Amino acid sequence: MDSFAANSKKSFHIRSNSLPSKAHPVVDEVNENLCRLRASEEATSSSSSLCQKLDGLQDLQDSIDKLLLLPLTHQALVDNKSVDELLEGSLKILDVCALAKDVLSQMKESAHELESALRRKRRDQILVDVQKYMNSRKLMKKAIHKVLKRMVTTSSQRGDENSEINSLLKGAEVITFSAIESLLCFIAEPKLPSKMSRWSLVSKLMQTKRVASKEEEANENEVEMVDVALHSITNQKCDFFVQVEDVRNSLRKLESCINDFEEDLESLYRRLVKNRVSFLNILNY
Repeated sequence: MDSFAANSKKSFHIRSNSLPSKAHPVVDEVNENLCRLRASEEATSSSSSLCQKLDGLQDLQDSIDKLLLLPLTHQALVDNKSVDELLEGSLKILDVCALAKDVLSQMKESAHELESALRRKRRDQILVDVQKYMNSRKLMKKAIHKVLKRMVTTSSQRGDENSEINSLLKGAEVITFSAIESLLCFIAEPKLPSKMSRWSLVSKLMQTKRVASKEEEANENEVEMVDVALHSITNQKCDFFVQVEDVRNSLRKLESCINDFEEDLESLYRRLVKNRVSFLNILNY
């Protein structure tokens, strides 16, 4: 009887040790933010959805900030063989985020210059400035596509994720790359066929003149609408100054969109810098 009781206690003790320990609330918070961002990856890449992703990244970095304060994180990072890879990843994210900020700044400046040119009401000069803007867009697209190719290689690299903390930090890195990649694609991807038909142009432009549904507004690409309007001007198919007004309306929407992106990216960048500093402080402790 005593032997049976002893064995029962021993058996119970073994089973209790095998039960999973409850995750720290901060770990749960990071996981929840990651899950929300992963779920949003399937959403249409409109300006509104991109702003939501950038807001989500800020929430994620806030939770990462809390995670980096935990003793269990300190221990996991000190014992982590992939810590150099995580450090390199955090630096690359900062670089890509800074690049996205620069791209938006250049776009904003170009859009502002074009809008000023359109107010001059001189047809020949307007056409020159329109072509200048379009040439600038081509160069920007080319530069962005080069960056996107490098980002695909970087984001596909996977480190040792045996540690839960390591897995969370790596997951945050990958999802951040993905969101910024979506933003850069939003800016660079709109393409106009070399021989866009008159009716397809009219259709695009008419969408900006009528009252759009909420769904259409949500899926609108402000960068594309400017490109379409400018393409129409260079084809000179309709009344020139009516087309100029279309471009001005599209530029106003684009500048508003860029302002939103810039605000979100700046806020995200500050959080990324703060968390990298915390990361380095842990390793230097």
